[in-house]
Amino acid sequence: MSIFTILFTAALVNNFVLSQFLGICPFLGVSKKVETAAGMGGAVVFVITIASFITSLLYNFLLLPNDLVYLNTIVFILVIAALVQFVEMVLKKMMPALYRSLGVYLPLITTNCAVLGVALLSVQNNYGVLASTVNGIGASLGFLLAIVLMAGIREKLENCNIPSVLKGTPIVLVTAGLMAIAFCGFGGVSF
Repeated sequence: MSIFTILFTAALVNNFVLSQFLGICPFLGVSKKVETAAGMGGAVVFVITIASFITSLLYNFLLLPNDLVYLNTIVFILVIAALVQFVEMVLKKMMPALYRSLGVYLPLITTNCAVLGVALLSVQNNYGVLASTVNGIGASLGFLLAIVLMAGIREKLENCNIPSVLKGTPIVLVTAGLMAIAFCGFGGVSF
């Protein structure tokens, strides 16, 4: 599989939020404002990309050769937790407004199943270091795209006359479902 195919597939066809339902908590919780969603998406892009690279290195050059594959989940979680702590310190120091707006969702990136899912699926697909990193970039850009699109739609929905029965969570879930259907259309694209 080519690098471009991995990137395209991870971002659009197998979007972790809209087709694999990973990372739903921050997707629904942080997507109220575009600025906050973009900040969260940026943090997730950084964490997933670096985590994909580091976990792939550790898996291919430490765990696999030493027959320690059974430790991959624990090692991956430790890497992700360290990266999230780093991101949290940087945001707190350099962008305090974004840090406050992300609130509890920033430390929750550690337990975001999309971050761990990308690393584990890269291992499951037998990706090397480069392919794993590209998969991480594609998956995280797909998350960023999905969360920013959802935030934009939610901001527009605030000005719409929505029946009271659909206000709040119901209209958000309907919107997410329609977005998922739209992203399914990318499955028909072939190279």
